[in-house]
Amino acid sequence: MGTLRKHLSAIATAAVVMAMTACSSATAAAPGSPAGGTAGPTVVTVGASPVPHAKILEFVKENLAAAAGIELKIVEFDDYVQPNEALASKELDANYFQHVPYLDSQVNDKGYAFEHGAGVHIEPYAAFSKKYGSITELPDGASVAITNDASNQFRGLRVLADAGLLRDLTDETNVLSLTAEQNPHRFRFIENQSEVIVQQLDDPEVDLAFVNGNFILTAGLSTQNALAVEKVEGNPYANLLVWRSDNTNPGVAKLEQLLHSSEVAEFVRTTWPSGDVIPGS
Repeated sequence: MGTLRKHLSAIATAAVVMAMTACSSATAAAPGSPAGGTAGPTVVTVGASPVPHAKILEFVKENLAAAAGIELKIVEFDDYVQPNEALASKELDANYFQHVPYLDSQVNDKGYAFEHGAGVHIEPYAAFSKKYGSITELPDGASVAITNDASNQFRGLRVLADAGLLRDLTDETNVLSLTAEQNPHRFRFIENQSEVIVQQLDDPEVDLAFVNGNFILTAGLSTQNALAVEKVEGNPYANLLVWRSDNTNPGVAKLEQLLHSSEVAEFVRTTWPSGDVIPGS
């Protein structure tokens, strides 16, 4: 009986050792890793305007991201202030909604430590009216709704200058600094946030309204029906991916590459063939 007890004890001890070894092997893989311990995709959280930015990101998410080893989480914003605030507070890894002139103004005003990639697409800035069929029909003293952020406001003023309605603009010109010589038709400018201006098209006191490209799309408008559209050649207002200077997420660089792929460029061309969104920097 004593020999049998020793034999059974040895078997039990061996079983415990094997169980402990198996448990140790099972916990060697990183938490959340697939079987075999291989790492999963890198999650990249990106803030974007709903259209066209989030729509472009959805295309990347569904068609290109997995092969690049990233998983996109897209957070939509309806204004131009919150995406940079969320990026600065590390709620986002990157954002995709703005152009360099707007980004530079935000960095100067808020002190953000951001970097950016190359231009992905351009949404031409355009002027619309429910009252007039041509920009030349605008009467002297007409009321013009225009954004209150400096970079996009200047875009609108330049469109009017290209149409021969304003003159002698400088890079520092804004609606408050316009002189009588620069504004010979005595246009009256109504400043507002970009997301509000598209709603002012139905305001009887507004003769002309400048609308940002993403709001043109969300409102069901088209630059083909605009009274004036900014030039695309040499346009510095291409939208791009932005990230913090201290970014440590390798997926951001992969997303930057994907946004400049031929697949994304073709998606933009086929989705917006009328030219409301144009690929390229």
